[in-house]
Amino acid sequence: MLLHVMSFKGQVPSILQPLSSLCSKCGTLPPESCFFSLICSLGSFMVILVGLLRYAHVIECCGPSLVNTLGLAAGWICAAGLTMVGNFQVDHAKVLHYIGAGVAFPTSMLFLFLQSVLTYRMAKTRRHYWTGHLRSVLTALAFVTLVFSGVFFIQESFVLQHVAALCEWVFIIDVLVFYGTFTFEFGAISTETFLVLLKASRAPKSYKADSSTSSTPHIHSHSESLAMI
Repeated sequence: MLLHVMSFKGQVPSILQPLSSLCSKCGTLPPESCFFSLICSLGSFMVILVGLLRYAHVIECCGPSLVNTLGLAAGWICAAGLTMVGNFQVDHAKVLHYIGAGVAFPTSMLFLFLQSVLTYRMAKTRRHYWTGHLRSVLTALAFVTLVFSGVFFIQESFVLQHVAALCEWVFIIDVLVFYGTFTFEFGAISTETFLVLLKASRAPKSYKADSSTSSTPHIHSHSESLAMI
């Protein structure tokens, strides 16, 4: 009996070993892979949309800034990485899957940090500062869980692999909660916000047009002076 128990204990790691990668491989086989790709693609589109709305809202309130532009770029790069994660499953295209994850997670972390900085720059009331505090806490939690997930992921321990999966899930949920905090600002978005975005995108063209129109009278006056001579 004792030998049977000992042999069973020796088989426990081999029995539970496939479960250690269950979280990362839940979207590798159809039909789960189809839903996994669909969810990641929709998530990428929402990240692009939220990043663009946030970019327009900051321009409307504070004008153009480098931090705002970097935040938009980080969000869109994160969306590209998320698309790779969803459409290249780890069992069939491991390299591309890990490249997408390596792009999506750090840029998502950068997006959270830049948006927290912008929140404090735009803060005018106590509610705005409390929103900044909340986003700072969420950003710190996301950073800690992302670091622990990466550290535990490279370990061979069965327990640490599970801890890495839990940290990854906590990171994803934390990022989703952070995106949910944008409802405070997006409630004030109107058509004027999109007009500001269009004006910002056409600013170089309008500048060229103004410069060309301003140089035209000078050319006419110069030609008229030559004619008088």
